[in-house]
Amino acid sequence: MEKGQRKQQRYSAEFKIRAILDMREHHLGYEETARKYWPGLTSLEAHNHLKSLHLWERIYLEEGEAGLMEERRGRARGGKKCRSPNLPKSVEEDLIAENQRLRMEIEYLKKLHALVLANEQAKRKKRRSSQN
Repeated sequence: MEKGQRKQQRYSAEFKIRAILDMREHHLGYEETARKYWPGLTSLEAHNHLKSLHLWERIYLEEGEAGLMEERRGRARGGKKCRSPNLPKSVEEDLIAENQRLRMEIEYLKKLHALVLANEQAKRKKRRSSQN
């Protein structure tokens, strides 16, 4: 390994959960938690650990402890860039229908706006021609 390069550290799910629960339970900030769990850090190392803590907390809040146990390195399965939520079929159908309804509403409002503008322009032309 070249100078300045370090191998990424793997942390167990238990370590991540302990750090996040400790941070939340004792109302610690990211920097305080980083100093507590990784004493003697350089500023660059501290920054990387702050990002890790922030990510772990987000995952914990969104998915709970089980989310921290999931391996997230490398490409997502199936070539997807993000995980799609597993929604019930009825909810998915409702969302698709609402999306279509909103698209139709947008198209309707665009046409209505164009008609109103055309009507206003016609009125202006009438006024101008009657003034001359």
